[in-house]
Amino acid sequence: MRLARVIVVVVLAALASVYVVAGAPIALAVFGVQVLYLLTLRKWWLLAAQAVLVYTASVAGGVSTGILGFLAGSLLLTRAHRDTARVLAPLVVASAALIDAARGGATADATITVVLVSLVVFGLTRLVERAGEMHAARLSLAAAAVAAERLRLAAELNDGLGRSLEVIVEGGRRALAEPDGAADVLASVTATARAALTDARAASANYRATSLAPELVTARAMLDAAGIAVEVRGGHTEPLGPGGALLASVLREAVTDVVRRGTARLCVIETSEQGDERGDRVRLRVVDDGHRTAEGPGFDGLRLEEAGGTLTTGLSSSGRFVVEATLPRDPSIEAAPGETGAGDARAPDSPADRRRRRPLPKLAHDASYAVSVTVLAAVLVGFSVKALLQLSGALVIPAAACLAVIVVMQLRSVNGRHMAALTVMAVLTYAPIPVFGPVWLGAAGFLAGPVLLAFPWRVAWPMAAAIVASVAGAGMLFGLPAPVLANSTVSALVTGLVVYALLRLAQIVKELQAARESLARSAIVEERLRAARDLHDLLGHSLAAILLTCELARRLKCPQERVEEIVAMAEGARADLRSVSGEQRKLSLAAEVESARTVLSAAGIRVTVEPIEPNLPAEVETVLGTVLREAVTNVLRHSEARHCAITMRADESGLRLRVRNDGVSAGKTRRGSSGIGNLTTRLAALDGRLTSHVDGDRFTLDACVPHRAPVPA
Repeated sequence: MRLARVIVVVVLAALASVYVVAGAPIALAVFGVQVLYLLTLRKWWLLAAQAVLVYTASVAGGVSTGILGFLAGSLLLTRAHRDTARVLAPLVVASAALIDAARGGATADATITVVLVSLVVFGLTRLVERAGEMHAARLSLAAAAVAAERLRLAAELNDGLGRSLEVIVEGGRRALAEPDGAADVLASVTATARAALTDARAASANYRATSLAPELVTARAMLDAAGIAVEVRGGHTEPLGPGGALLASVLREAVTDVVRRGTARLCVIETSEQGDERGDRVRLRVVDDGHRTAEGPGFDGLRLEEAGGTLTTGLSSSGRFVVEATLPRDPSIEAAPGETGAGDARAPDSPADRRRRRPLPKLAHDASYAVSVTVLAAVLVGFSVKALLQLSGALVIPAAACLAVIVVMQLRSVNGRHMAALTVMAVLTYAPIPVFGPVWLGAAGFLAGPVLLAFPWRVAWPMAAAIVASVAGAGMLFGLPAPVLANSTVSALVTGLVVYALLRLAQIVKELQAARESLARSAIVEERLRAARDLHDLLGHSLAAILLTCELARRLKCPQERVEEIVAMAEGARADLRSVSGEQRKLSLAAEVESARTVLSAAGIRVTVEPIEPNLPAEVETVLGTVLREAVTNVLRHSEARHCAITMRADESGLRLRVRNDGVSAGKTRRGSSGIGNLTTRLAALDGRLTSHVDGDRFTLDACVPHRAPVPA
């Protein structure tokens, strides 16, 4: 924003210098008042002072009426009494025409000059203001996008999982009210719970699919836990779209293979973006030093070729094993039918697949960039008309054609550096001079602006200075009088600065628009990842506990206390669903411990619990409660445990929650899951850490949070 303000001040100073060179030092006072009005104060008394200065200079001092354009531009910018000010602005332009007509001057030229100066003042200042507004509003746009995404997630999840939980609650109550038919009701409730759990896990995987970041976190945690040094070099930008699910699957398989082999000392994971004749692509590269043969992990079912990607594996010249996958960045590219890469085995037309294929929502397009280009085009056309007014009838048509090409090339310069356009402008700037004469010297200003934009400062300024010097040199060859020569030279410089300022500010507005949309989209991706974490860690645990209790109740012939537990768990799962939808929910660690004791005991696992630290900050309790939920779910899903110990102690490193269970199969390595990555992300927000290790048939999960954990923003 500071650069934009500097650009405006420099251009205004250049405009004022034209009148100073013409012998009107009062233009310095006009410039000073203009800067005060535009950048700091918007007061009527400043407008009045400016009106006195410009009319004194024009009427009493004989200065060109173009100086009235400063006042007209200020009136267009006025917010207070806007309607009155916008009526006065045309009156200022009309007064300039009357003053020039009374002098016997070129009324049309003077009128165009006033309009151009007012457009420059208005356009540049408004662009700076709009850029400031866009910069200030970037966070509010992201917040609004997240709020809209939460509403969409809530509607989507309530439509599916919410109905399933309602069926479970109502079924449990019916089983309590009608004991004779409880067995059939409980069978239906069990089927509903199983389907809901499957849908929750699928939805979690699908929400994660637009981003590779969670899988990178999981990969790092897996390799750290296996004692393998890991380097992660992220060079891509989120979101990736549906292709993220395929890349995540490749990463998961590659890292799982490295951990399974157990011979690697270092694993390097790199992501990058590259472009080729097929468009922008994202590349994932996993390199490890633990392979001794060219045999690598299997990637059956991950047909990246059908999604427009490539997958290669093999030993490098240095003996390291390399897995490299690339996919198009275009979010419209979908995973191959039936091959989601996110653990979802549903049919391709299922709701889960539709969730995966849904692109990020399009954000409202801001009109500022279009306005900036419109102002630029109007100024360019105005300068061109001024030049054409000085030519005779026979030369107007070819000159107009040349200027039209120059204007088109100028507008192309807004979108980047175009050397072909610069070349065309350079030819049309100098080649017609012998035909059109001194009038054509002003076209050099059109060339100086894009040159300043296209090259680094150390190159651009000498080139622009050479262009302005060429105007002075050509003017001397034509034998122009000194005042006219000075005016032509300064005018070329001013035109170049004006064109550069409008081009650069148009680019700044476009960059800010892209940046804030990127921020909003990143916020939406983060919201989806948060929902994925909560689906997996909170609701997934609740549904798994409900399913386990349902099956236990059926084996025990529907005892009332078990059915009551099912209803209570389903009610709690409703609260978890609200949390997934964005509603903040605080967990009680003590309540989670009791829930863990109940669920594990129901599964026939002996549980021992050491005292839980009291009076913990709410944020710490919520995160540690989530860790405990995930740990208990893993005990039930991935072990044949007979005993589980839950302890919490304080040591020099902070508060430590430990869950230790037996029943782990020797030599069996878990495939990469989202749970470890989710918990690592949650703990990292409190400067905590998560570790896990296997010792014989015992698995230990440790979560540590500093004593004075900071509250995340």
